[in-house]
Amino acid sequence: MLAVSNLTSRYGRIEVLHGISLEVRTGEVVTLVGSNGAGKSTLLRAISGVQPVSSGSIMFDEQAIGKWRPHVRVAKGIAQVPEGRQIFTPLTVDENLRLGGITRRDDGVSADLAEMYAMFPALGEFRNKTAGTLSGGQQQMLAIGRALMARPKLLLLDEPSMGLAPVLVEQIFTTIGMLKARGLTILLVEQNANAALAIADRGYVIETGRIVTTGTGKELLSDERVRNAYLGL
Repeated sequence: MLAVSNLTSRYGRIEVLHGISLEVRTGEVVTLVGSNGAGKSTLLRAISGVQPVSSGSIMFDEQAIGKWRPHVRVAKGIAQVPEGRQIFTPLTVDENLRLGGITRRDDGVSADLAEMYAMFPALGEFRNKTAGTLSGGQQQMLAIGRALMARPKLLLLDEPSMGLAPVLVEQIFTTIGMLKARGLTILLVEQNANAALAIADRGYVIETGRIVTTGTGKELLSDERVRNAYLGL
């Protein structure tokens, strides 16, 4: 579904991605593991179109999307849950979710909205409250629900458990597992590498803007170098 080849990207004159290549197959959960500043979020932003690409290619459903505007990528099936949630705090929960489907031209938005409230009952309880009044965990669920309202083929998840209590982290990964069971394709960046690799079909390890190791989730969990560097084992 997604093929990134020899991708480079810069912040000003500083190159931060140095020839990244990876692929995500339909129905997979693929995890990107690396330390802070390794380039994980930059890569997701490049795929979603909000980070400029210097060279290389991004293929989605066998189409080159490198020149597509971000809203076109959303309409074609790529949705991102950004780091830090970035919900619209002055708007209501309901308005945030409806904005997730803003690029759609079908008549299924209301049905999908009902599905989001069924998936995340707390959001239904607070649907008419401003999003800024929600707890951190509820805001993360709202950010995921907003992305799902676009009916994505590929969901980009950037640090979904960041800053959450352990019980809420468990809920987030239960949700990811449920989405995986439904067949949704997911590219996951997550600081909790142990939990992320446990749910992943495959993973990539990125260091200073370069892919250094790849393998199945189980292989990376048992890789001594990965365990020492990222799993605290």
